[in-house]
Amino acid sequence: MDKVNFPYRSDSHLPFLHVVHESGSWAKHGLDVNYDYEITSADSHANVANGSVEFVGGNHLSPYIRRPAGDKWVYLGQTVSLLNHRLIVRADSGINKVADLKGKHIATKGNHPGLNTWLFIKQAGLLNDCHVEKTKGSKFHWEAVRDGEADAAFVTPPADILSKRAGLKVIDVSFLPMVWFTTVSSSSMFVEKHPDIVDKMLRGICEGIAYFKTHRAECIKIIKDKYKAEGELDDETATHLYEDLKLILQAKPYATIPAISNVYEIAIEQNKAAEKCDPMALWDFHHLRKIDDSGFIDNLYRT
Repeated sequence: MDKVNFPYRSDSHLPFLHVVHESGSWAKHGLDVNYDYEITSADSHANVANGSVEFVGGNHLSPYIRRPAGDKWVYLGQTVSLLNHRLIVRADSGINKVADLKGKHIATKGNHPGLNTWLFIKQAGLLNDCHVEKTKGSKFHWEAVRDGEADAAFVTPPADILSKRAGLKVIDVSFLPMVWFTTVSSSSMFVEKHPDIVDKMLRGICEGIAYFKTHRAECIKIIKDKYKAEGELDDETATHLYEDLKLILQAKPYATIPAISNVYEIAIEQNKAAEKCDPMALWDFHHLRKIDDSGFIDNLYRT
């Protein structure tokens, strides 16, 4: 059994990662994966480079910024290519659609999530008409809306249900093509030296996605029992989170071109150095393609 580290960059990845682990999907392919801990962006780059961490489940912006300076980061697989967000507002706000956000204060969280909101607002033609600001402290950004500190926020499950229970209004909006959530990332040096471990990791991810899509009751129980980042989940919230992830998880984890285009745009917005990096330079799908061409992924869904 090969032991590898696969820390996450956001605990929102854990509902999926818990299922992959608890289902035995990695173990089936000979991997003992240490996945249940968080890592910073800076430590990701340092530890992947020195070999103390083999894979990271994120870092979607900084590699574009660091690549022109010689960073050897590489993306090997992408579990989702759509951001499944919803707009939440106070019930008496008079906001019923995205266009109504003109002149409003929008709460965000984190660098990447905040830039996702920035891009969505930009693509809606409202960039110069809204105030987008990160929520301060430990408060969830939907709680800032509840408490009157912001007019609106974009959230992903289960925060939409939690917001609704708090009396807020949930508005469906179009999903945003985006590279986010669990990405299989490593360094080109590790990949070149250990193609066998890369193969096992990707097969385990594909196996886990198939399990997620085909074992509803088991997955909901794992999520309810294991995922605590947004508090204790009940049957409704765990089921909603499961159904939403099942919808966007890609059976064949290739990033889509619209998702890559959008994440590249927000990387440039964060730091202009990313302009020196080709948007496709970080992506290496030939290991996944080899697995795909063998029929392995298709066969997961034939039984």
